[in-house]
Formats: sequence, C-alpha cells, structure tokens
Amino acid sequence: MAEFSQLFAKYDRLVLFDTETTGLDYRRDEVIEFAAVVVENQNGQAVITEEYDQLVALSPGGFVPPKITQLTGISTQDLLQKGLPKTRVCADIARMIQGNTLLLAYNAHFDLSFLFYMLMRDGDIAILKGKDKLDLLTVYKDRRCYPHKLCNAIEAYGLSGQVVNSHRAVDDVVATVAVMREMEKERSDLERYINLFGYHPKFGISGKPIGSVTYKPQGLEPGTPIYLK
Repeated sequence: MAEFSQLFAKYDRLVLFDTETTGLDYRRDEVIEFAAVVVENQNGQAVITEEYDQLVALSPGGFVPPKITQLTGISTQDLLQKGLPKTRVCADIARMIQGNTLLLAYNAHFDLSFLFYMLMRDGDIAILKGKDKLDLLTVYKDRRCYPHKLCNAIEAYGLSGQVVNSHRAVDDVVATVAVMREMEKERSDLERYINLFGYHPKFGISGKPIGSVTYKPQGLEPGTPIYLK
C-alpha cells in the first residue's frame, strides 16, 4: 500500500509544522522560529518536496527570555540579525498551505494557537479557513503509555540516531515526519484522527478551543482509540 494513501486520497499535500516561541501564552508571546515540511505523493511514495525554516523577527521592544534561549539556543540578538519580518513569514505560510492541504503537528493545539494569532496580527487569517488538522500527539497517546513527549515517540519507534528532538523547530518537524511514518506502519488509521484532539481530563483544554476541532478526554494509558469513544 502506498504511504499515507488514505490521507492522500483526500488531500493534495500534507504540511507538518512546528514553532518555537518566547513562552506558552499564544495571546502574549511570540513565534521566534517557524519550520515546516511539505509532503506530497509521488508515485506512491510520500516525498518531502519542500523544507522551510526561518527565524522570526520580534515585535518592537520584544525579547527572548533567558530560559527560552537556554532551551532553544535562540537569542534576542539572533532574531535582530537573522529574523524575517512576521509579514514575510505569514506570506510564506500562506503559499505553503494553499489549496487542499492537511495541517499536522505534534501537540497541534499549541502550534495552531500560535499560528492563528500570528496570522491574525501579521497575515491573512482566512487562509486557515476550511483547513483540516491532525494532531500526532493525540495519535501517540492512543498507542503508547506515558510519557508522551516527542522525544519519547522518537525512542519508542526506534528512531534515535536518525532524528532528534532538539527544541529547534526544523529538527522537531523532521522528527515528526519520521514518527508519522512509523505510526502508519503500526496501524493505518491516521485519517480517523483528523480534526480530533485529545486532552487530559484533569487539566482540560489548554487555552481557547479551535472551532473546527472536536476535543475528547484522553488518559495517560492507551486503551480504546479516542475516535471510538
């Protein structure tokens, strides 16, 4: 069977993306790095046709907190010297996700929240209208026991040494592609998770729900797939 045949039966391309940010509050904090890969079907193989990775300039007066620099290696000075204007990054994102595209991320609610607010402030929010979404963290929680970080998925699928979870968006999005490939080999039900995100029943949804997404409680141990609940 061709890679991701069920997804490509519905979508022309898959865009997996990741963000690095100045903090956890999507209404206040900023995206400082945006990375994405475009995956398309070529003769039955899922082929990465584009890789995108850019540092994003800060708003006037903005800065990168020391703990974020320690985690990501990205400093305020890096963004002053190398960061692209937010309007340019938003235009690049609009180009990548145009048409019949599925958006995917690991912990997609977080990244989509930051993407939404960046586009609302500095781009065209309408480009997200009608775009379906797939959260690979929700898939992983249905497959494996806690803990559920990307680094845990990399280890669980035997990908250590091939990809890394470095807390740099470009590395993490390439790792997410590799994890997704292993997920499909394990069980061909990724399409069942489209627009379906899990959340911990004790803590609820973090932040504002995305209108096009259905949220269901999901525990720390695998059991009945969330799409059957």
